[in-house]
Amino acid sequence: MVIDFHTHTLLSDGVLLISELIRRAEVNRYRAIGITDHVDFSNMERVAQETLKACFRINQWNGVVAIPGIEITHVPPAEIPDLVSRGRKLGIKLIVVHGETLAEPVPPGTNRQAILSGAEILAHPGLISEEDLRLAKENGTFLEISFRRGHCLTNGYVAMKARKYGVPLLVNSDAHGPEELLTPAAWRDVAKGAGLEEEDWRQVLKASFHLARKIGFELEEANGT
Repeated sequence: MVIDFHTHTLLSDGVLLISELIRRAEVNRYRAIGITDHVDFSNMERVAQETLKACFRINQWNGVVAIPGIEITHVPPAEIPDLVSRGRKLGIKLIVVHGETLAEPVPPGTNRQAILSGAEILAHPGLISEEDLRLAKENGTFLEISFRRGHCLTNGYVAMKARKYGVPLLVNSDAHGPEELLTPAAWRDVAKGAGLEEEDWRQVLKASFHLARKIGFELEEANGT
């Protein structure tokens, strides 16, 4: 079973329709999938509305729970609070912010604004500072262990620091195409590659269920992946 809160479709820079991505995820034994296409001030309304519409329809008949979300990406940090607020008003409950990965020139200060603005997930946060880790703990922000090439370079650092400060972790694919979707075995390998032990995996899975409930999606509990 896989719970993955971070994927992309043709609505931004992914290669599949939402319905096709979810069908591929179903084959990979996904239980829930977050559709979180890239947004800024130019496209948020369009992407949010299309994602909400598609996920609502798909959840009427599909076995995989489709969670409509957005990923606020490469914007000036000062713009993040307003974009988070706009996303909430549009009905989006899962807000991801594209963190300060080493693989891309993300503006400094993005991690902190994401945390302070109340985003649910700070994706691939790179070499996140200890002060920001403390803020993430206080604000209940989830940090991402990423499957995606480049973004995964700091997985070990993120896992180590998150455990030190008690910040909840998630394992996400950041999939842009079908070959990047996780399987249960790949989910475990990403966790192991970040230095997480089996007991840590259980905590990550519990965090996934907790986040799903927090944003209004009740998933059946499971004991393993």
